[in-house]
Amino acid sequence: MRKVYFAGSIRGGRQDAALYGEMIAFLEARGCRVLTEHVGLESLQEAGERTMTEEEIFDRDMAWLCDSDLVVAECTTPSHGVGYELARARDMAKPVHIFYDLTRGRLSAMLAGDRSFILHPYTSRRELFEALDRIIAQ
Repeated sequence: MRKVYFAGSIRGGRQDAALYGEMIAFLEARGCRVLTEHVGLESLQEAGERTMTEEEIFDRDMAWLCDSDLVVAECTTPSHGVGYELARARDMAKPVHIFYDLTRGRLSAMLAGDRSFILHPYTSRRELFEALDRIIAQ
C-alpha cells in the first residue's frame, strides 16, 4: 500500500478544504494510505490539533513526511507550510506532485521553477482527478 503525504493549505486559508477531502477520499478509495487525511477535514479541531503544540505538529508531520512514498499537494491556495513541506520532500528525494487550478491564478515561481516537482495544472475537477488517477496507476 502506497503511503501518501497530502499537503494543502491550513493556516493560509481553508477555502479548498472540501476539495482536499475529495482528493484524499479518491486516493484512499484506490488503495492508498493518506497519512495526513486530517488536511481534508472541514474543521481541524476534529483532528486534535487544537491541543497540540507547534513543535508537536511539526514533529508529527515531519515523521509522516519521512514515512511517505510520495507527496500530493494542492497548491491553489498559497501556504508557507506547504512550501516548506514540499522543499523538505524534495530534499528527501520524494516524488512530489503539485496540483493547482489555472483559473484561479499562477503557481509560485519557486514551485513552478523547481524541475524536481511534477506539476499538474488543471481547469476542471475532471482534469484534476484524471491526473490523480494516472499518478496512482504508476
